[in-house]
Amino acid sequence: MYIGIDHGTTSLRFAADTGEYFKITREEAKEFTVQMLERLCPLDEIEGIALCYSMGDNFTKITDVKKLKNRGVINRDGAGQHIGGGTKVFDEIAASGIPAVAFPGIHRGSDTDPRFKVYSHQTSPEKLGIAYFVKQKLNEDTFVVSDISSNTVSLLVSKNKVIGAFDACVFAPGTKHGALDVDAIRKVDDGELSANDAFTTAGASYHLEEQYQNPAIALWAAMECASLLLLAPEASIALAGSLAPKLAEEISALLQKPVAVFDEWAASLGMALAARDVFKGAKDILGIGVAKPLPKRG
Repeated sequence: MYIGIDHGTTSLRFAADTGEYFKITREEAKEFTVQMLERLCPLDEIEGIALCYSMGDNFTKITDVKKLKNRGVINRDGAGQHIGGGTKVFDEIAASGIPAVAFPGIHRGSDTDPRFKVYSHQTSPEKLGIAYFVKQKLNEDTFVVSDISSNTVSLLVSKNKVIGAFDACVFAPGTKHGALDVDAIRKVDDGELSANDAFTTAGASYHLEEQYQNPAIALWAAMECASLLLLAPEASIALAGSLAPKLAEEISALLQKPVAVFDEWAASLGMALAARDVFKGAKDILGIGVAKPLPKRG
């Protein structure tokens, strides 16, 4: 059996390639032990794990977790909340003796369209899990995925390769997070907010009346999708995240295209399927290479 682990904004989700899954909050994850995976199957039946951690911005290939420097991140500073649950899960898996690989995020060092590299970071690694799950379910090799919840992140896969993505602090807002506008920049310069505080309070829920929040998020998410469709007009559209079911109809109307909707388990299930394929010999996942040798049990 193969396990995928999604390091999400509010929770860590664990899934098996056979379809079982469970989640714990990031706060609860500070008490994680590897024995918790027995909710999915006996530990000795786990043949491989694929996980993600934070932004995954200091490596570019799917890599043995024990070979990563600083758990695969440049540092823990930057956009988002830092609680410690994801760190505990990563370290417990790395010390478990179970073969485990980590997925990188997409950033300037990644093999993507160079035009996206005007920004240092495009997407965190869990979005690749979503994309891999979408690929399996839609049975297509060209599609756009928009993950919409606390933040909004969209990416393009064309001919089974990640072309580029918009990170949460660049374009469309979510409910909590978003890009820094002129007002936010002034507050940072004046010392009223840290840049991270400004990012984590830039979402629609902080700046719009409730009746306008979901319509605004739908509009901006649709604009991200439309932007990526410039590079692949034939691409299908998939939505994921907690807001996807609520916004699907409006986004579809804005884009004048049908949309497929996936739930909160897409990332962990996709990582589980990716783990299966990596440990069975896949050379890449959505164009992201696999660093050899792979880890072995023990």
